[in-house]
Amino acid sequence: MSHHTLLLLAGIGILSLSAQWMAWRLRVPAILFLLGFGLVMGPGIGLLKPDELFGDLLFPFISLSVAVILFEGSLTLQFDEIRGHGVVVRRLITWGVAIIWVSVACFSHWFVGMDWQLAFLFGAIMTVTGPTVIMPMLQAVRPTPAVARILRWEGILVDPLGAILAVLTFTVIIASQMTNTWLEVATLFLRMLISGLLFGCVVGFLWGRALRRYWVPKFLHNVATLLVVFALYAIADTFAPESGLLAVTVMGVWLANTRGLHIRELLDFKESLSILLISGLFIILAARLDFAQLQAVGWPALMVMLGIQFLARPVKVMLCSLGTKLTWNERLILGWIGPRGIIAAAISAVFALRLEQEGVAGAELLVPMAFVVIAGTVVLQSLTARPLAKILGVVEPEPEGVLFFGSNAFSRALAGVLRDAGFRVLISDSDWNSLRKARMASIPTYYGNPMSNHAERTLELAGIGKLFAVSRNEEMNQLACTYFAHEFGRQNVYMLPIALETNDNEQDKHTPSVNLPGRRLFSGDVSLSKVLSYVSGGAELKTTRLTEGYSYEQFKQDKGNRIVLLAFREKDKIEAYSPRLDAMLDKGWTIVTLAPAGEIEAAQPAPQASAE
Repeated sequence: MSHHTLLLLAGIGILSLSAQWMAWRLRVPAILFLLGFGLVMGPGIGLLKPDELFGDLLFPFISLSVAVILFEGSLTLQFDEIRGHGVVVRRLITWGVAIIWVSVACFSHWFVGMDWQLAFLFGAIMTVTGPTVIMPMLQAVRPTPAVARILRWEGILVDPLGAILAVLTFTVIIASQMTNTWLEVATLFLRMLISGLLFGCVVGFLWGRALRRYWVPKFLHNVATLLVVFALYAIADTFAPESGLLAVTVMGVWLANTRGLHIRELLDFKESLSILLISGLFIILAARLDFAQLQAVGWPALMVMLGIQFLARPVKVMLCSLGTKLTWNERLILGWIGPRGIIAAAISAVFALRLEQEGVAGAELLVPMAFVVIAGTVVLQSLTARPLAKILGVVEPEPEGVLFFGSNAFSRALAGVLRDAGFRVLISDSDWNSLRKARMASIPTYYGNPMSNHAERTLELAGIGKLFAVSRNEEMNQLACTYFAHEFGRQNVYMLPIALETNDNEQDKHTPSVNLPGRRLFSGDVSLSKVLSYVSGGAELKTTRLTEGYSYEQFKQDKGNRIVLLAFREKDKIEAYSPRLDAMLDKGWTIVTLAPAGEIEAAQPAPQASAE
């Protein structure tokens, strides 16, 4: 292998990482940078030529990569989640998909002149949106919770469903190329369909059983599953050509719905691998584009994109939201946001290569058309979604809700006070029993690590703009502050020390020395150990509202031994205690304090919240 080849392979990895980092930093879909890097490196300066670099391995590499991507996507398709996310989401991922499929097929046939078979294949590919483009857009737009929830779960669930539809449509086309009679076409299609379903179900059942019963050691679960996916794709595709993608998708769905099988670690690993594969694939696919092909599809492909944006998507949303409580403004923004993602590009590339091998006329148009639609929808919606949401009045105000990292008696009590005051709160922990107590108190919870890939994909943070890291693990608290500093801003992430700082050398051995993003929660003489000891001794949280007749100066005289924690103002602002709070507090603010057991109530009575 030449040094030139090594540098190119390493360069693809570095560009992939750079694109993902820039997208994270700027909160835009990574697909924009991946597309730009690929076009510059390929048709732009001619440095990256994938067909020469990979040779005969290009198609197998793309096929196996797409198989892993589809498998990872199908791991998220849990039937319980489909039932649990509302009628609008169920409609969008069922007959809403059919609306997009038929609409895009018609646009492709009328504007581009595609054969009906290819047009329906392209329509099936374009039904896929995906969380990789939806999530950054939601972070930038910050729509109302109802809109954010629908868009998030549509993106997650439509990926595997749309992929299955595309694979089935592709299978019909391949079968029709092998014979001329409809009976034989139906026979070949059924063979491919049965092969994909049978192999996928059998391997899914056997592998799920092996994982659940620990026939495979845990440290091999991730790698072994990846190799099983590769083997399943190869075997199914050998038995019935073009059935491999369907088989791995079915296997993923089977594992996702197997009771007693914990796939979270498996899913996190596959997501990490998919990010690498998707990023590298997109650069490679963009580098294979020919400017002449883009010019050939040109305006007709742009008309298809505009048809999706201004007609197909709005009609889909309007029909799927009939009879629901969504306002017209919410329906309008839902009808505007629906970018196509990397999955569509990857699938179109695999199908185009295979159809070109079969000599299907017009197959070379699939990839440039997919890139035009993807780039067009992402760029247009990234530039306009936020201003449009503001005009329609479906943008959330500056979020003041709190994510509590760590569930304990103190955090549950404080979350309850803020919830009762009208702020959105969420407690996250990996301790099921601690979270059970929070749920029993009707406090929203997330079971798991809020920094996980699963949380990044599914955790709803609409209305939340602050982090209170109050777990019993100092290192995890600091890590959470580092992680959410980009999401909420450094000034909005707080950490409560486990214990007060001492000069004890033994204590210093266990205290991290790295200064990470985050502010100290509460005053310097307050620690998690202190507040938990107060609560276990019967202390209560008290709220005191400042008015014209009861000033902050009077409160300070009356507070006694109570610990001032924070203050809030009518669903508008939350401020954790710090010296600067003294100058801010005036009438309209409500002060939250921790009163030791037996502490006499202040002269002005106030609502109370008892800690568990």
